[in-house]
Amino acid sequence: MALGLPSVLPGSRPSIGELIRHGQPTFSFEFFPPKTPAGERLLWQAIRELEPLQPSFVSITYGAGGTTRDTTVDVTERIATETTLLPMAHLTAVDHSVAELRNVIGRLAGAGVRNVLAVRGDPPGDPTGEWIAHPDGVRYAEELVRLVREAGDFSVGVAAFPYKHPRSPDIATDTEYFIRKCRAGADFAITQMVFDAEDYLRLRDRVAAAGCDTPILPGVMPVTKLATIERSEQLSGAPFPPALAAQFARVADDEEAVRQLGIEQANHLCRRLIDEGVPGIHFITMNRSTATREVWLNVAAGARV
Repeated sequence: MALGLPSVLPGSRPSIGELIRHGQPTFSFEFFPPKTPAGERLLWQAIRELEPLQPSFVSITYGAGGTTRDTTVDVTERIATETTLLPMAHLTAVDHSVAELRNVIGRLAGAGVRNVLAVRGDPPGDPTGEWIAHPDGVRYAEELVRLVREAGDFSVGVAAFPYKHPRSPDIATDTEYFIRKCRAGADFAITQMVFDAEDYLRLRDRVAAAGCDTPILPGVMPVTKLATIERSEQLSGAPFPPALAAQFARVADDEEAVRQLGIEQANHLCRRLIDEGVPGIHFITMNRSTATREVWLNVAAGARV
């Protein structure tokens, strides 16, 4: 089995939903919008270095409260027009009216971007703070999915939480919310970062048991620094696996050993996920190419038969 971009008709631009349901595992990269000129240089260096790997698609995140709205759209437009990559823009509902959301969707469509990840998003400043809907906006991700769908021919993805969303009271309720997003028109889902394959598999099993067949891509981020562990818990709302944390603690004083362990663990995780039949793997790059490239090349080499 070879991973990568499924063959399509020359000149065509398949939707991400089509690629994921093609039957051959996809692989993709996630970037975030830069905040400084130095950050912008780092982002475009990573994009150019990863482009030759021909990922199935790349995604651009959206800052809390829409703080990077224009930058997200600008970067997505530039990827669509200046690279060979298939871009997907994240879109969040926080602090946006329906009119503003429609404007962003229109800008994306105008640049030829037809793939959107619709997420409700976190409040600006404090991701764990009170979520307050814009008076002229939407309250839930499923409403945002419908809004994007109504705007035109878009392929829409949503977020999935292997543990559960931090705001969900329990796993059963979280599963119900996820399925409502899918039934609102989502073609696929991408999880928050996964470090234990069992967490992903439990999510997939409970969604399937509820009668939902929306494909779910696991999000994978190699741990190259100990600070990544704390950051991952903030972003995902889930505790880092204790057994894995103990392995990193044993080499905490050696930066290179931490990095090598992170690459090893990501390799192992990706191979296990592929063996379990995942529809693809979504690499969270943090706008750096080296570790992602290393893991991808190792996994790709092991996947070929």
